[in-house]
Amino acid sequence: MTLAPHRGGTVILMSILAAYALTILPLPDWARMARPEWVALVLIYWCMAVPHRVGVVVGFLAGLGQDALQGSLLGQHALAYVLLTYLVVKLHQRIRVYPLMQQAGIVLVLLAMTQLIQIWINGLIGRPHPGPEYWLPPLVGTLVWPWLFVIMRSVRRYYGVQ
Repeated sequence: MTLAPHRGGTVILMSILAAYALTILPLPDWARMARPEWVALVLIYWCMAVPHRVGVVVGFLAGLGQDALQGSLLGQHALAYVLLTYLVVKLHQRIRVYPLMQQAGIVLVLLAMTQLIQIWINGLIGRPHPGPEYWLPPLVGTLVWPWLFVIMRSVRRYYGVQ
């Protein structure tokens, strides 16, 4: 039995770095609170597409990077992304067969779960509870998901990521 060589590790890394860039991209004040969780969306895609390569460890490292990038409590995003990647890797075969609009509904639940984890951690350290605008990023991420999925799938196929 021969194992096929893994291809496209650089593409995965570059897509996560692009998600970090979109996270810190300057936006007007009215659009800043609706910025989707780009790193979480990219992690969801890669966990669905190549779950044997992108999993909990990558989610943890991406979360630590997100914590450092946003100046949040170290480990806050890491915990949320570990749970996110675990669920997506565990359920990837079920999620993949759904049409894009149903996948978007699942992405909404996953992104809302990460927001709930963020609220929980912020409550533990004594930060005040956010207002209703805190729930805009999961909604915008759900709207972005079909386009992101199509773009990422074409990039994965073009570069032969396995």
